[in-house]
Amino acid sequence: MRILFTFTGGVGHFRPLLPLARAAAARGDAVMFSCQQAMMGFVTAAGFAAVDSGGKTIASPDFRGALQPTDRTREATVIRETFAGRVASERAARLRKIASDWQADVLVRDEVDFGAAVAAESLGLPHVCVIVLAAGAMITPDLISEPMNALRSDYGLPADPHLAMLHRYLTLAPLPPTYRSTDDPLPATARHIQPAALDRRAFVGRSSPATARTLDWLGQRPGRATVYITLGTIFHQESGDLLPRILAAVCDLDGNVVATVGSEIDPAELGPQPETVRIERFIPQEALLPHCDLVISHAGSGSVLGALAFGVPLVLLPIGADQPRNAARCHSLQVAEILDPITADDAAVSSAVSTVLTNPIYRNAAKQLRDEAAALPTADEAAQWIANLVDPILS
Repeated sequence: MRILFTFTGGVGHFRPLLPLARAAAARGDAVMFSCQQAMMGFVTAAGFAAVDSGGKTIASPDFRGALQPTDRTREATVIRETFAGRVASERAARLRKIASDWQADVLVRDEVDFGAAVAAESLGLPHVCVIVLAAGAMITPDLISEPMNALRSDYGLPADPHLAMLHRYLTLAPLPPTYRSTDDPLPATARHIQPAALDRRAFVGRSSPATARTLDWLGQRPGRATVYITLGTIFHQESGDLLPRILAAVCDLDGNVVATVGSEIDPAELGPQPETVRIERFIPQEALLPHCDLVISHAGSGSVLGALAFGVPLVLLPIGADQPRNAARCHSLQVAEILDPITADDAAVSSAVSTVLTNPIYRNAAKQLRDEAAALPTADEAAQWIANLVDPILS
């Protein structure tokens, strides 16, 4: 079987697909990824072939943006006009040709790769949606049906006012069922699987110098609380002074602090740090989170689900996109304290950190979600479900 994996955005859109690709490859399936040019290196580093499908969404590495107040109207416009509009249109044409030339049997796409769904439908191929906006409530037919149906018309497809095509065959949700917002239940075709951070193949043979030296450093500092700070792989470039403020709030913590800043930022930009703080560009979640007691993050879906997969509570400072919804969900589940990234000062961050580290309610609630995630089907099982869409005999 030949499976074309496609995603529109950055690492947060790629990582949820990766366990499925590894599981499919282990089955003997042919696997290829299609993504925008800026992400091809990440795909090939993970051991898979990649082809450029266009649809640029990622800023240049030297971009730095000021921190802006959350604007849900603006975020909805991005979903409608960028992802369901320009990007979907650009990617549909390219993905249709790639899938046809490569003779794909099935497409597996990230949730907002709308163009991939249209490309698959136009070729009569089954397609699988992988949820990347964990809490939900961002994609509705009212928001995107107009641009999506215009694109369908371009490919001779009938109108689909309720956008049934997006979840027509199979939707995979790599998150604990309890986590999903009750305001946006998953479709009937949805099946939950383990979060990407629990992929048992993820860390095999994939250590790095940054990972090794950080784990060695932690091993030399036992008995201390370990706090992990991340602003993700997209919003770290438009977070203004947020990371320096967070570091200032925890620099005197009697524990260990590990911050990752992404490949676009040089840790030296943040200046000298005390011996209790380590800053690296990137460390895989699955390597670091088992050693953590708290995660401070922007509330991106990947960061939140990774922490909860290991039973780690959070302090969240949501900036944009799906982050306010993730923060709200985490607050309702009692796994996180929430702060305003614009107004939170050293004292507010320090107080939130102390609260989450000392009050067992946060850790206990996070452990419940950890146990729920661990009990879910694996990517190996999901790979069998994907095969069954093509030929039941294959599974």
